[in-house]
Amino acid sequence: MTYSAVILGASGYTGAELVRLIATHPSLRITGLSADRKAGMAMGTVFPHLRHLDLPELRKIGDLSFEGVDIVFCALPHATSQAVIKELPAGLKIVDLSADFRLRDAAEYERWYGKPHGAPELQKEAVYGLTEFYRDKIAGARLVAGTGCNAATGQYALVPLIRDGVVGLDDIVIDLKTGVSGAGRSLKEGLLHAELSEGAHAYSAGGAHRHLGEFDQEFSRLAGRDVRVQFTPHLIPANRGILGTIYVSGEAEAVHGALEAAYAGERFIEVLPFGELPSTRHVRGSNFCHLGVVGDRVPGRATVVAALDNLTKGSSGQALQNANLMLGIEEEAGLMLAPVFP
Repeated sequence: MTYSAVILGASGYTGAELVRLIATHPSLRITGLSADRKAGMAMGTVFPHLRHLDLPELRKIGDLSFEGVDIVFCALPHATSQAVIKELPAGLKIVDLSADFRLRDAAEYERWYGKPHGAPELQKEAVYGLTEFYRDKIAGARLVAGTGCNAATGQYALVPLIRDGVVGLDDIVIDLKTGVSGAGRSLKEGLLHAELSEGAHAYSAGGAHRHLGEFDQEFSRLAGRDVRVQFTPHLIPANRGILGTIYVSGEAEAVHGALEAAYAGERFIEVLPFGELPSTRHVRGSNFCHLGVVGDRVPGRATVVAALDNLTKGSSGQALQNANLMLGIEEEAGLMLAPVFP
């Protein structure tokens, strides 16, 4: 059976990544693509690397037909997404890649995103899209909220450890390096090559980053008490990839064992042998996440390192993995592309 898919916001990086992945999917066919400023253009003109594909022309959302559509991927900016989704036909399956439905508490959304939620009734319906931990709920959902790419990286490293009680909860530090595509495709002075290359810098430090809302929500739910991690992201001169270095208190072997046990049956999460650490270059362009653990010279401390591609496992690949579950398709469909190396 072939299912019809529409991508809203196809002219951004995550939209283009969805097209790249769905192009080889055995059961999905793209029947609609939307863009705002680029409406009327061919996808191959906007993204020449997709020139070889037979794709519909980019249109404004209001000009699309959703008749016969099985699933919609919403790759629109935050706040725009909720306004668009609440106007889509009732019953239509939707995977949202924005932040609009990630936080279950409307007050928390307003706190982190600076405005009241525009579709609180849908927010209550949304299922959080961290696939490996919400698989059953995602399979039966109509609306799935994709995680933040930074939030996914930290959670893959920490969810099993918090759940199994093998690390302390009051001294977790997440130091994260991320590629520039995570900032989106809009023109920004600070992301110009001359401004960004040959350097790296921290941003949103001191508890200002919005993905902390997801960490607070998910880690506190697991622990049954407030958990407030220390988190600092850094922008590095790389197009893709996230490398998270997470410092925890706990026995390193127990930390490694908890990760191995948690991900033993998972296709896309690879726990490296104890003492080996991952690299972003080994997951580039793929839906895989690699995790490594090392001990510390001080007993009772451990370091967990997580690597994933922010556009794939951190966003569009995760979205497709969730869509497969929602449609009853094999979860790995369209996602077994090997990483691009070198």
